[in-house]
Amino acid sequence: MAMEIVPLIIGTIAGITDVILKSISNSDLSESVASMTRALKELTEARKDLEIQVEQAKLLGRPPTNQVKGWMERVANVETEVGLIIEKTESVLQRSCCCNCDCILRYKLIKKVRRHLMIIHDLEKKNFDVNGADRGIIPLDVEAVPNGPTIGLDVMLERVHQLLMTREGTTLGLYGMGGVGKTTLLKRINNELTQKLEYDVVIWAVASKDFVVEKIQQAVVARLGLSWDENDFPEQRAVKIYNVMRKKKFLLLLDDIWERIDLLKLGIPLPDKDNKCNVVFTTYSMDVCSDMDADNKIKIEFLGEEEAWSLFCQKVGRYDILSSQKMKSYAKTIVRKCGGLPLAIVTMGRVMANKETEEEWQYAIEMLNETPTELRGMEDVFTLLKFSYQSLSSDTLRLCFMYCTLFHEGYSIEIEQLIEYWVGEEILDNSHEGKARNMGHTIIRSLKVACLLEAGEVETQVKMHDVVRSFALWMASECGKNRMKYLVQPSAGLTEAPDIKSWEGAQRIALWDNAITELPEVLACPHLLTLLLHWNSGLSRISNGFFQSMPSLRVLDLSYTSLREIPESICELVELRHLDLSRTKLTTLPKQLGKLQKLRHLDLQRTYIRTIPREAINRLSQMRVLNLYYSYGTWEYHDSEYENEAGFTDLECLSHLDTLGITITESYTLKRLAVSNTLLKCLTYLYITKCEGLAVLPLSTIPENGKRLRRLSINNCRDLMYMYLKTGPEDGKNWLPSLEVLSMYCLPSLTAVWKNPVTKGSLQNLQSVSIWYCDKLKNISWILQLPKLETVYLFYCKEIVEVISGDEQIHEEAFPCLRTISLRDLPLLTSISQTAINLTCLQSIAVIDCPKLTKLPLKVAGNSSQPAVYGNIEWWNRLEWDTAETTSSFRPHFMAT
Repeated sequence: MAMEIVPLIIGTIAGITDVILKSISNSDLSESVASMTRALKELTEARKDLEIQVEQAKLLGRPPTNQVKGWMERVANVETEVGLIIEKTESVLQRSCCCNCDCILRYKLIKKVRRHLMIIHDLEKKNFDVNGADRGIIPLDVEAVPNGPTIGLDVMLERVHQLLMTREGTTLGLYGMGGVGKTTLLKRINNELTQKLEYDVVIWAVASKDFVVEKIQQAVVARLGLSWDENDFPEQRAVKIYNVMRKKKFLLLLDDIWERIDLLKLGIPLPDKDNKCNVVFTTYSMDVCSDMDADNKIKIEFLGEEEAWSLFCQKVGRYDILSSQKMKSYAKTIVRKCGGLPLAIVTMGRVMANKETEEEWQYAIEMLNETPTELRGMEDVFTLLKFSYQSLSSDTLRLCFMYCTLFHEGYSIEIEQLIEYWVGEEILDNSHEGKARNMGHTIIRSLKVACLLEAGEVETQVKMHDVVRSFALWMASECGKNRMKYLVQPSAGLTEAPDIKSWEGAQRIALWDNAITELPEVLACPHLLTLLLHWNSGLSRISNGFFQSMPSLRVLDLSYTSLREIPESICELVELRHLDLSRTKLTTLPKQLGKLQKLRHLDLQRTYIRTIPREAINRLSQMRVLNLYYSYGTWEYHDSEYENEAGFTDLECLSHLDTLGITITESYTLKRLAVSNTLLKCLTYLYITKCEGLAVLPLSTIPENGKRLRRLSINNCRDLMYMYLKTGPEDGKNWLPSLEVLSMYCLPSLTAVWKNPVTKGSLQNLQSVSIWYCDKLKNISWILQLPKLETVYLFYCKEIVEVISGDEQIHEEAFPCLRTISLRDLPLLTSISQTAINLTCLQSIAVIDCPKLTKLPLKVAGNSSQPAVYGNIEWWNRLEWDTAETTSSFRPHFMAT
């Protein structure tokens, strides 16, 4: 039975198969092959596009990944297989036979076509297209950026190298003036240092002043080989960037940052010790370094003299011309005017490259001094600095910056004097002296961190770079359109005042430190705000008509001249706020001075004034600063001859007075001052001289621990034995916290400077101590308590045995700021200190006519340089030293007197 059923089943299946095979027509096969051919064509086009991309990447040294290579191999194999299938299909389609053999062949071919169509679709899904999410190209660790040869950056580059090696996971800010070489250094970091450091990827991006998020994101995306979709929001791109970069150890180099950039908003992980990534950026301002949370801030300094000269010669290229001594001197002048600023040096080197005559070089120097923007390329230098200028946060900052041009290039400007001028012009709010002073110091700091001002020779000074000053004058002249706005020729060797026409349109005039002996008789200066004529020592007279047409003048400085009288026409200066007549030869003041109702600052220190009419002082109701230190002293004379002279009562009428400098010449005048709380509260400078019968000076009478007193000088008080400060618990212990200078001269009865011990809280700002002709003084051990002491002068004190008593315990931190010790004619002096002291800041020590002093308390400094030692050769040869090392260390620094 079963055997009968099997043939029946087989026959049925064969019949069904025959029906199925015969149902597969040529048209079905043809359509399937056409679909496969179209799909293969698209896949082949994608392969060819990727091959072009791979070849381009290879030229940049970027090989394809293994995934890309495998994909292209599989596509090539499929292309071959599909070609064979198409050939077989064509042969089948050419036959019209409907036998079972052909039907089976058509069936097998369709199965192959459909299988390969699926393979093609799978390969298309993995296509590494040009705009895809992963290009399949291995990015280089570093892409070099174009950069030429450099001069003077090797030290800075090595410093950065050390920081990146030792401080992984940090942010480093490079800041400095425009044109100083920040970008050039960053390029060298990219091209050179990254070859020595191990990063997965180094990314270079430029922020620029007109920063936009997309600009940096685009640079990062391109560097990582990611896709850039214009339709993505910045936040979406940030997520893509972050997910790639968090897996890499990267170095991000950001050039030209002008404001804080939130790296996380860009998608860049913050460097830390775990990811060991680093960010290095350049900026014009140290403030931006702080805003970017920089762990390290490095200021890019100007080139040194030799480096600047080398760069200039390289750009000029005419060694035949520069070999001439005359031409070399001109070239040196130009290099000096460039002040070590690489961009200015390069610009001037190119300008001078084709100049061959002396006249051409002389003319270039004149142009550089007067109108530098007319020299080819210099306006580009100024444009770069203009970005920093425009980035200052207020017009007040910009005006204060331009005011600094009134001082010549490289001049160290006293910060206090600068602030006084600013207050005088009302650039700063002068409603409160302390507020204006603090604001002034804040502005100075802002200009320094913006690299528009530099530190001066000492901490209390600032200066302006030559090129920056030229730029500031250009801005002050409205970019060269109004050059008469500022008449600025300080230290110019002038023997005559400039032509009258040059005065008339000026807002600010600076002719100080010249040899001018005469001024114009009559001037019309309706816009003049500041006039600086100080340090013209030969100027002894001003005509009465000189001040008659200066209705806007606010600041007038005539100090250090030889003026013997002030013309009555000074009363015409109705807007005058600041008048400096210090160190002149004035003997009296005109009563018309009292008409200057807006005058707030009057400096008369170190003059010869013997008479001051009451009307000259008591009507100055807005007066805030009055300085008569080392000047007028006949305050409380009761003789009828002096009844019209200014007295303390007149000073007490000045309700706004907060800074007073005064000279006392009589003991009863000192007693009168001691009971005037009004004057004592603003006492800042005190000079006491020739006060007979003054045995004790009780400074405790000054209110608020004498916190306003900055200078104290006592001369020729023959009965004075000591000064006295109360230091009981009810009086406080911080006496004279602002005192900076103490001078004591010819006090033959002085046995001690202070009756009571000086506590650590007192005299914390005292910087200079000068003691002359105090014959009974034994030592000045109290100076051990002075943390800011910088200079000690001890002259002609016959009984001084020790500077610091042998009983005193000297701590290692003693005298952290001491720079100068000068000792002269101290016949009994045997010791400065029994203990050697590590005076880390000491620059010089002079010992003249101190025959018994045979040992100096000096330690060999570690890394700091040794101080200069001045004295006669016989004294030097008698000196005893603890070790041969100490002797050999100081011998090169000895200067015979």
